[in-house]
Amino acid sequence: MATLKLNGEERRIDGPDDMSLLWAVRDLAGLTGTKYGCGAGLCGACTVHVDGVAVRSCLTTLSEVAGKEVTTIEGLSETGDHPVQAAWRELNVPQCGFCQAGQIMQAASLLAATPNPTDQEILEEMEGNICRCGCYERIVAAVRHASTGI
Repeated sequence: MATLKLNGEERRIDGPDDMSLLWAVRDLAGLTGTKYGCGAGLCGACTVHVDGVAVRSCLTTLSEVAGKEVTTIEGLSETGDHPVQAAWRELNVPQCGFCQAGQIMQAASLLAATPNPTDQEILEEMEGNICRCGCYERIVAAVRHASTGI
C-alpha cells in the first residue's frame, strides 16, 4: 500500500509495493487515460509525471512513488485546456489517438523544464514516445505551438 498525491488529491493505493504504477493507476485508481503499450518503457504510451517529471509508469513501482506527486493525463488540466492539449486540438495531431496521452504528458514535462525548446530539443525529448500512425511532424509542431502559451 502506498500513499501518494494523485492528480492533486491525497490517495492511499492498496496494491503490492512491486505493482507497476501503470496498473495501480488504471486498475486500482480507475484512471484509464494512461495506456499500456509495450510494458518495457520503450513506447511512452504509459507516460505520467512523478513530481513534475515524465516517467514510464510501466517501469515505476508503487513503492517508488509513495509520498510523491503523480499526475496522469486526467490530472494535467481539469478542463482539458493545458496549452499542450489545446495545441494538440488546434493542430489536429491525433490520428488513432492511442499514444496521445503519453505524448502529451511527455511534451508537458518538456515545456515545464524548457519553456521555449528548439526543434532539436523537442525531437530529443519526444524521441522515446512512439506514434504508430507517424504523426511526428504534427507532434513537433504542436509542442512548438504550445511553447508560446506556457
